[in-house]
Amino acid sequence: MEQSFPALPGQAALPGLRHRLSTRIVSLSLGALLIVLAMISGTLWLSWQLEGAGAAINDAGSLRMRANRVAIELARAHAGERHQLDAQITGMDATLARLRQGDPARPLFLPDDPGIRAQLERVSHDWNQRIKPSALADLGVATGEAPAYPAALAAFVDQVNRLVSMIEQENATKTTLLRLSQAGLAAMACMGTVAVIYLLYIWIILPVMRLQDGLQRMAAREFSLRLPVETRDEFGMLADGFNRMAGELEGLYQDLEARVAQKTAELARHNRDLAALYDMAALLNMPNDSEALCRGFLERVMQQFNADGGSVRMIDADHGQLHLVVSAGYSAALEEAEHCMRVDACFCGEAASESVVLIEDLSKGAALSAGRPASDARFGCAREGFPGLAVFRIETQRTVLGTFSLHFRQPLTLPASDIRLLETFGQHLGVALDHLHLSETARQLAVVEERNLVAQGLHDSIAQGLNYLNLQVQVLEDAVSRSDMDETRTIVPLLRCGVEESYQDVRELLLNFRSKLAHGELRQAVEDTVARFRRQSATELALAFNDAQGGPPLQPEQQLQVLFILQEALSNVRKHARAGHASVIVRNGRTFSMVVEDDGEGFDPMEPAADDQAHVGLHIMRERAARLSASLRIVAARGTGTRVELILPR
Repeated sequence: MEQSFPALPGQAALPGLRHRLSTRIVSLSLGALLIVLAMISGTLWLSWQLEGAGAAINDAGSLRMRANRVAIELARAHAGERHQLDAQITGMDATLARLRQGDPARPLFLPDDPGIRAQLERVSHDWNQRIKPSALADLGVATGEAPAYPAALAAFVDQVNRLVSMIEQENATKTTLLRLSQAGLAAMACMGTVAVIYLLYIWIILPVMRLQDGLQRMAAREFSLRLPVETRDEFGMLADGFNRMAGELEGLYQDLEARVAQKTAELARHNRDLAALYDMAALLNMPNDSEALCRGFLERVMQQFNADGGSVRMIDADHGQLHLVVSAGYSAALEEAEHCMRVDACFCGEAASESVVLIEDLSKGAALSAGRPASDARFGCAREGFPGLAVFRIETQRTVLGTFSLHFRQPLTLPASDIRLLETFGQHLGVALDHLHLSETARQLAVVEERNLVAQGLHDSIAQGLNYLNLQVQVLEDAVSRSDMDETRTIVPLLRCGVEESYQDVRELLLNFRSKLAHGELRQAVEDTVARFRRQSATELALAFNDAQGGPPLQPEQQLQVLFILQEALSNVRKHARAGHASVIVRNGRTFSMVVEDDGEGFDPMEPAADDQAHVGLHIMRERAARLSASLRIVAARGTGTRVELILPR
């Protein structure tokens, strides 16, 4: 009964039992075994027949001997000697009986031939009817009478010879058959071996070689290869499975090539986008004003996307308008018409959060983004020959700064990757403009702060001197009006001294304002400041600068603020302390510290000043220390001098 096994998913069903290679091999082996066994059985049968016929020849040949022995025993009997005539006759009867019946145990049997059987019957009949009775009759014949047995013996021996000759002839025929069967067995063994080798080559070796060649060609990526399916056995199933596998691999390889091409295109597009982003970031990081920044941005975006026109607009939040900053590819009329637009003309009256404001094909007269209606301004672009329009927001994380638009003379189709890139461009431009605005604001604040410090310095020095000169001029005017020459002579030197002091203050302020330090120049600047103090004042000043404690040099901005604090402290010593000795100690180690100390009149920090002008210098030093994130400690008392200590932690 033919059987088949259930197939697994993706596999072909196993071949039926009669189509299997194992069935063929077993059938071939059993057939060869049966033929060999038959040939061997025939050979054994012939050998057995020859052996039985050989025993029959011996027994048939013994009939002649026994017949002659009967004659000898008769002669002994006539001579009056002991004889064994009865034993010979009995042996003769037994031999004929064995020849007739056969003896499988010896083996002994006559060939199955009717002529031989008939000859045996003639020999037996002759013995029983003529020879044996003649022998028994001769036993009673008187001496001198002629016996009948010898006369009949010759004819009987001839009959026995004919029987032996017939058995030998039959035996010779069977011997020839035995030799022929042995030769046939040898020939069949040779032919069977050749047949088995051929069948095994056809059934096993050739399919295996085809599979091996197919695998080698498959390894060489020859996926179009297909093996012939010529049988329905296991190798046929393997060939069919190989073909299906080759087909799947061919499909996968073709699909892989398409995927590789797709991924290569995507990678090229990503590389292009990254290069564009890098170029845009490099542009936006260059020091430019907002208009130059927007113009460079628009030129690169138009070049990147092959746009025929474009514009950048910024939002005026106070008036709800979009002002055109830069444009390209516009006609004068269109630029004039769109120089100032309302915000809702671009944002379509919606406070949407998407970066993409509008993407539309104006040749169709309808917006393609969220179904927003196109405005008259956009249809103006269509009339100018720009049917394709894309508008994107310029924004930061905090707010929307404006929009930029691209115009195309062909209907617009932007893929999602280009939309994301344009959104990123808008965000980069927004961050750059916001940074530019913040930088400008920071510069303005720095200028305002520095002007405040300058104003405080002027108020502390020049303003006081001018106020003093103003009072002296009033006194001089009064003295001149009274023609008091003595008082006039007294006031004029005071005026000269006040003007000289104001002039020195102006020179000192100018020198302080012009101070610029590079990295590591603080020591030289401190020594120059101390030298200038020594030239301007009679107070003895000692300097101790210790920068060998392993501390790194201060940043230029920090050095400049430290120098300003030192200048202000020494200016206070020169103007107000009336000290005989002063010292400046600078240490640069784990922390940076500077101490300015004098033995002058000092002051009471807790006592309210009659005039706030006395504390302007202290306020300036505290503000500069705050800008350094440093601590400034002022220790002073009436009659014991003043100590100013600046500590800048690392």
